[in-house]
Amino acid sequence: MLRFPPTEPPGRRGGTTLFYHDFDPVAFRLGPLAVRWYGLAYLAGFAAAYGVLRRAVRRGRLPLEPQAVGDLVTWLALGLVLGARAGYVLFYNLPYFAAHPLRAFAFWEGGMSFHGGLAGVGLAAWLFARRHSLGLLSISDVLALAAPFGLLFGRLANFVNGELYGRVTSLPWGVVFPAGGPLPRHPSQLYEALLQGPILWAWVAWVSRRFPGRTGAATAAFLGGYGVLRILVELVREPDPQLGFLLGPLTMGQLLSAVLVAAGLWLWQRARPSP
Repeated sequence: MLRFPPTEPPGRRGGTTLFYHDFDPVAFRLGPLAVRWYGLAYLAGFAAAYGVLRRAVRRGRLPLEPQAVGDLVTWLALGLVLGARAGYVLFYNLPYFAAHPLRAFAFWEGGMSFHGGLAGVGLAAWLFARRHSLGLLSISDVLALAAPFGLLFGRLANFVNGELYGRVTSLPWGVVFPAGGPLPRHPSQLYEALLQGPILWAWVAWVSRRFPGRTGAATAAFLGGYGVLRILVELVREPDPQLGFLLGPLTMGQLLSAVLVAAGLWLWQRARPSP
């Protein structure tokens, strides 16, 4: 929950209302097993992807047998988890993992990268498409409508975990995160949940309806849209402490997202109406 400290009354201090992050990252326990909100967010994202893919199959947008949708989601889940971890190792903490290579397999300690997960999903979708004689873009255009749901759940879980918080702010909705020191910070996880969830979905859905026969248009809209929104949010998000700023004021997230924007523009130029 967001609370005021029990020893101090609610109010404003220095012009800023202080909200204190006090969420439990564990959703519930089953004996010795602790079920965390982050794990539930992954499950909810995969369930959403399954529903979107099944709907696309029923409507004839994806030439795939209904029973194969579960196999596709399994491939995508493996690609996402492995890619997200590999991306974190390579992009965000390579010196540490080079010195401690076995720690790269310690998934339970956290450390996942969206950009790495995206690459893993892309590779899994490509392998699945080859196996089933499908076009990669026919799958990715559908996944572009499913991904914002997973991003929404994932960013909300980041907020519950009190991680990936923003920079110090004097705005009235600033939140004091236990790991972020005594000063209020931007709840950048909530910004990302809104921007990368419903707003990104609405953008991709509009492009899909506006260009229904243009294969690759939805994928391009997702890549470019996510890249732009992530670059903007990074302006108020605290950089990773082990990296700080790169190339002047830029962060690793902004640099990787700039690549996505370029990829989206390139794909948009190459996208052609379906025959």
